[in-house]
Amino acid sequence: MSEARTDRLVQRLAALRDRIETGMDRREFLRTVVSGGFAVGMAQWLGVDDFLATDDGEVPVVTALVRDDPDDPWSVRERTRSVPAKWYAAVKKAFELNDRLARMTFTGYLGSAVVPGSYESGTATVSVGLSSDGHSLGEMFSELAEGINIDAETIIDVEEIQDGPQSREPRFANTATDGRVPSGVVCETPSSMATLGPALYHSDSRQRFFVTADHAFGENHDSTDDALLLPREGDDPIELGSVVHYHPVEDVAAVEPNGWIEPASRIDAPSRPRVRGQFTKFGLADLVARDRELEKVGALSGHTTGKIQGIDAVTCFTDDFCRRGQIRWGGEMDLTDGDSGSVSYHRYPEGEDDDVLVAGFNNARTWWPGQSYVWGVGAYRLTEKHGYHF
Repeated sequence: MSEARTDRLVQRLAALRDRIETGMDRREFLRTVVSGGFAVGMAQWLGVDDFLATDDGEVPVVTALVRDDPDDPWSVRERTRSVPAKWYAAVKKAFELNDRLARMTFTGYLGSAVVPGSYESGTATVSVGLSSDGHSLGEMFSELAEGINIDAETIIDVEEIQDGPQSREPRFANTATDGRVPSGVVCETPSSMATLGPALYHSDSRQRFFVTADHAFGENHDSTDDALLLPREGDDPIELGSVVHYHPVEDVAAVEPNGWIEPASRIDAPSRPRVRGQFTKFGLADLVARDRELEKVGALSGHTTGKIQGIDAVTCFTDDFCRRGQIRWGGEMDLTDGDSGSVSYHRYPEGEDDDVLVAGFNNARTWWPGQSYVWGVGAYRLTEKHGYHF
């Protein structure tokens, strides 16, 4: 086959793939394939062979990465769910628009987030935060939106950090005699307190890490003083290990164990939930579409729940760079100083009663007027950028 003919075939297949993603059902797909001179076997080349196995008007999406064996962190496998094609197309376009807005870096842009609609609505919205300098950019957004709803809001006084909620007593680890310590308890750096997250794994190196917030170690990291400690009520603290990887953009610090205590995939809540894996970006969108809530256990504020307000968010409020792949959920009172490093999670319905999947890693809360949520990096972003998984 000539190069020009191959190029034309690729273009035709790409156009067909685009039509599938915007809601083509199976019958229309088969008619298009045959009338276009393609073999039905081309479905595998297009990556839509699963599409043919679903009901009309639905497409399969990967919603989670889950361990087949709860005790084997390397047995991770994708889980899928069939969702309405119209909804999928709207959410996918919203993700693309959100990414485009972030890349434009125009004056007044403070951040944005995707808010999927319900499955019945088949819609999605991009919520955009603007400074007073960017309030007149609404017409430009409308031109970019291409059928996606845009919710633009002017945010003022971002620089004025308000006092956080009143300080509370930290939650100490009750015991570490089994050689593991759960997440949701207080940990200590040379400069502050934070919350210990559940075990973080890296598939390539087959390593497991303790994890907490990068900012808990201060702005200027000192490699000679980067130990993470486990305080104990009425007893001396235990050194868990030292930071081996700082990720300031994601605000995550990975700590290599150097003693007899290992990180655990358990959360220190009354039900002692077991982390079985994590949600993907579309898995989070699915939770929003079904109006599900997230939970968290912080070392200071304890257990709270709240609705997801935005996913795949871009946050440019606090630094000279933007943070991507963020989750917005709950309200500002769901996080206080010392809770950074906790994770948000939701029950895994196909697992045992205490199995949960991690949604994201909590880093901060809003402090500016007019908005109220917790924000932090999505677990899927840590996988995409650094190869970690929970």
